[in-house]
Amino acid sequence: MSKRDYYDILGISRNASESEIKKAYRQMALKFHPDKNPGDKQAEENFKEAAEAYEVLSNSEKRARYDQYGHEGMKGMPGGGFGGGMSMDDIFSQFGDIFGAFGGGFSGFGGSGGSRRRVRKGTNLRVKVKLSLEEIAKGVEKKIKVNKLVGCSTCQGTGAAGGSAFSTCSHCNGTGQITRVTNTFLGQMQTSSTCPYCNGEGQTITNKCNTCNGSGTVKGEEVISLNIPAGVNDGIQLSVGGKGNAAPRGGVPGDLIVQVEEIPHPELIRNGTNILYDYYVSFPEAATGTSAEIPTIEGKVRIKIEPGTQSGKVLRLKGKGIPSLNGYGKGDQLININVWTPQNLSREERELLNKLNESSNFHPNPGSKDHSFFDRMKEYFQ
Repeated sequence: MSKRDYYDILGISRNASESEIKKAYRQMALKFHPDKNPGDKQAEENFKEAAEAYEVLSNSEKRARYDQYGHEGMKGMPGGGFGGGMSMDDIFSQFGDIFGAFGGGFSGFGGSGGSRRRVRKGTNLRVKVKLSLEEIAKGVEKKIKVNKLVGCSTCQGTGAAGGSAFSTCSHCNGTGQITRVTNTFLGQMQTSSTCPYCNGEGQTITNKCNTCNGSGTVKGEEVISLNIPAGVNDGIQLSVGGKGNAAPRGGVPGDLIVQVEEIPHPELIRNGTNILYDYYVSFPEAATGTSAEIPTIEGKVRIKIEPGTQSGKVLRLKGKGIPSLNGYGKGDQLININVWTPQNLSREERELLNKLNESSNFHPNPGSKDHSFFDRMKEYFQ
C-alpha cells in the first residue's frame, strides 16, 4: 500500500508556510489524539501518520528532498522521518511543545492529563561518505566506523548504580511536568512546563553510576552499514534513524546524517542522469570513418564513427547513464566528437594538405545543418 502525500495528510498546499504547517498539525493531532479516541486504532494510525508528515515538512532539508523526490527520496530516513515506525513516546518526545501550547490538557499516550514524562533524544551525528561514479550508478553498501556516545554497559544506560537507585521527583510527583495556575481577569489559566529538577523524567537518581557519572552514556564507536541507493547526487544528505549519539538515561538515540561526496571520474563527466564524454578523432578518421573503444560506467564499449563525421557531432549510448533516484529510468551517455587539428606539420604534410584543400570536398557547406553545433543539439533533444 502506497503512502499518502504528506501535504494531503495535513490538508495544506505545497507552498504552505512553517506556521501553516504547524497549525495544521496541531489540528490533526488534537482531532486524533489517543486521549480523545480511546481504543480507536484508526485514530491512533491517523495520529502517527500526521506526526510523520509534520516531522518531514517541518524540517527544511527533509521537505526540500521530499518535494524533489517524493517518498522514494525518504528511503534511508527514519520516518520519512520515522518510516511509520515511530512510537507514541517518540511523538511526544519530538513534538511535545505542540500539545503544551494548549495548556497541558492532553497527556502522553495512555496517561492522565498533564502526566506525560519527557523522553530525551540523543544528538544527531554527521559524516561524509565519498562515492565513485560507478558506486553512484549501481548503489552500494558501505560500512563505516563512527565515534559516538553509546549506552553505558555498567548501568545499562540508566545512569544509576545498582539498578534500583531511583526515586520519584518530589517537585513534580513523577509526572515530569510542573503545573501552574494563574488568576487573570478572564479567570484561571493553567500552564504546564517541563520539571527543571528532573528534566521531565519524573525520577531522580539517588546513587549515580561511577562509570558514566549518571549520564547513562560513554564514548565509544560502532560500525554502521549504509545502504546507499543508486542515483544519489553530490551533496545529498541521507539519514539513518537511531544511529546517532545515545540519549541520556535510556532515551531515544539521535540520527546519523550521511552527506554524499562524489569523487570526480578521470574521464567521464556527470550531468544530472547523463554522462558526458569527449572523444577526439584525427581528420583522416573523421573523413573515412572508424571505430573506437570508449569508457562507460559499465566498462569499455566500441562505437562506430561514420565517414564524414563533423567536429561537434553528438553520439548517444542509450541507457548508459545514471539511474534516476526516484526510479524513473536511466540517463544516456553523450559522446561529443572532436576532430583533432594537428599543430606541428612537416613540410611534406603541409604540401599534401594544401593540395587537398584545392578540392571542393574539403570546404564546408554553409547551408549544411551538420555545420551547426546548435542545430545538431536541437535535433538530438527533440
